[in-house]
Amino acid sequence: MQQSLNPWITSPAADSAEEEATDAHVPPAAVISAPLRGMVEPDAADRLGRRTLSGSAALWITGAHGGAGESRIADLLDGARVTDHCWPVLQDGSTPRVLLVCRADMRGLTAARSALTQWASGAAPELDLLGLAVLADAPGKTPKALRDFAAIVGGGAPRLWILPWVEAWRLGDSTTPPPAREYQRFITDLAVLATDATPSTTN
Repeated sequence: MQQSLNPWITSPAADSAEEEATDAHVPPAAVISAPLRGMVEPDAADRLGRRTLSGSAALWITGAHGGAGESRIADLLDGARVTDHCWPVLQDGSTPRVLLVCRADMRGLTAARSALTQWASGAAPELDLLGLAVLADAPGKTPKALRDFAAIVGGGAPRLWILPWVEAWRLGDSTTPPPAREYQRFITDLAVLATDATPSTTN
């Protein structure tokens, strides 16, 4: 069966490589792990803004749109701070480590695609983008069209995490880590990546 190529990457990944990536503890860096020459930046209306922030954080959480889940994710990760839907620029001049987050609906995924295009084009400020986390937007199984679109959008990030719906968050519980295996692995992955001495955007 012929596979359609992910438009973000330059060559198709072998089936065995995909299987190995699934089993890997921390998702391996994708082909796109740093901004690319020749990538066209999105229109100004589709770009995330920049926000100058003081203080420090092990990880900065940037929502691609309102309601993306910035605060929910930041509550789960030690040393994480939100950036209020803007790329962070740190006052001390250091390079922030950033996780981009979005919801798994069409609006959220489209916003994430624009943000990743902005980053890949070099139009975002200097930062170490660790990856994209896509949070379910409703209970139950995500429609196939959205799952497929999430995979395509996620191909433009260094790493991709797909996270399921958390019913407890509807009731206001934002600090207890969800028991789902996907969240446990996600939290462990980010703890490793946020303390890694080697920036993921270094070629």
